[in-house]
Amino acid sequence: MNVGDRIPDVLGVDQNGNEIKSSDFRGRKLVLYSYPKANTSGCTAEACSLQQHKDELEVAGYAIIGVSKDRVELQKKFADAHSLSFPLIADTDTALLQTLGCWGEKVACGRRTVGILRTTYLVNEEGVITKIFTPKEIKTKIHAEQILDFIGK
Repeated sequence: MNVGDRIPDVLGVDQNGNEIKSSDFRGRKLVLYSYPKANTSGCTAEACSLQQHKDELEVAGYAIIGVSKDRVELQKKFADAHSLSFPLIADTDTALLQTLGCWGEKVACGRRTVGILRTTYLVNEEGVITKIFTPKEIKTKIHAEQILDFIGK
């Protein structure tokens, strides 16, 4: 997906078994971010950065939604272990990740693999992507600050 595209309505099932739809957030902006694997160092740093700045993002009108290929049970453990109070979608079949364009070839330790490309989409109140943070742009430990700097907060 690209800036200007509308995200899908059905996003998936979160760590609590709830179906999450983009239409549930109409009138609010979204930080929709993909991460490779729950409970790994980079993904934990990114999630904790977002949780730490959740109130500031909410004041700016943003809700947060995470998505990875992890099962619901692992997403639940991840959320509980780090007191994450936003939905974490379990996209086990990678349908959403592929639609968003954050599933593809990557190089790790000199080895080519296919997997989740860490990406963040800022989405407006109508469900339209307004900004995409690419894997090379994202600094996991300060990602929320990067978003806040971009939106001018």
